Amino acid sequence: MAPRANWKGFLRLSLVTCPVALYPATSESEKISFNQLNRQTGHRIKYLKVDADTGDEVPNEDIVKGYELDKGQYIEVTKDELEDIALESTRTIEIDEFVDKSDIDPRYLIRPYYLRPDGKVGHDAFAVIRETIREMDKVAIGRVVLTNREHIIALEPLDKGLVGTLLRYPYEVRSEQEYFDEIQDVKVTKDMLDLARHIVNQKAGRFEPEKFEDHYETALIDLINKKRAGKPITPKERPAATNVVDLMEALRRSVGREASPAKAAKPAKKPRKASSGQKEMLMPIEGKKPKETAAKKSAAKPQRKSA
Repeated sequence: MAPRANWKGFLRLSLVTCPVALYPATSESEKISFNQLNRQTGHRIKYLKVDADTGDEVPNEDIVKGYELDKGQYIEVTKDELEDIALESTRTIEIDEFVDKSDIDPRYLIRPYYLRPDGKVGHDAFAVIRETIREMDKVAIGRVVLTNREHIIALEPLDKGLVGTLLRYPYEVRSEQEYFDEIQDVKVTKDMLDLARHIVNQKAGRFEPEKFEDHYETALIDLINKKRAGKPITPKERPAATNVVDLMEALRRSVGREASPAKAAKPAKKPRKASSGQKEMLMPIEGKKPKETAAKKSAAKPQRKSA
């Protein structure tokens, strides 16, 4: 079942309009998360909204938004006032222009969403907009309001739907000069480049996301399973940092290492099916037998012949 839509409204290209729904294209809910506990009691830590001066807890209905003009001096802004300045993009994604995908600087990308028709009507208009973008090999740029703020959104076709990627505004992107000005100008020799290219060619491949494993998540699961089983936790040795003294020698050794025959590789693991939650990856709760054992026992029992 598809997750709940983050936004519902209309997609409009000039006079062509259709109802659409926006869904998050990514999720981190499957990752292991931790709660904060009181070491003394083992109870969870609870956060309260309190008055900074009196220390008294403040109910939600008495909490309002305020913009700090000066230290301790605020301008209060009400919910009604915020709704009064609501933009058209609160309910409509208006396509303003079409650009080449290569024109969009990767630094402006925030997060992707899936866009599909909402309900049984509007599929024809949606298909017209989608196929126009696909045929022109462009990215459609529009505006949408999410979490009370207006965002730029870049739309491109994916299968039968659209992917909408939120973009940052120019004032949100820092200038690279702040960080790169102090980088020294170094002349790289042709021999160094040749060796480096050789390493790149040996490592060349295709981007296949299923090949990548979240090693930290795997280590967390292993840690939790060991603690549940009462096994000792031993820290792993960290690789020692080394200083590169001779860059050419390091490049030559790198070429040799990459060219050396690889050890007998284990058969590639099949990508694990997406689970409904991370708990499936953890060991069985004490007292319950693993599924494999239970399956073997049931298989060992004589089967009653049917009449």
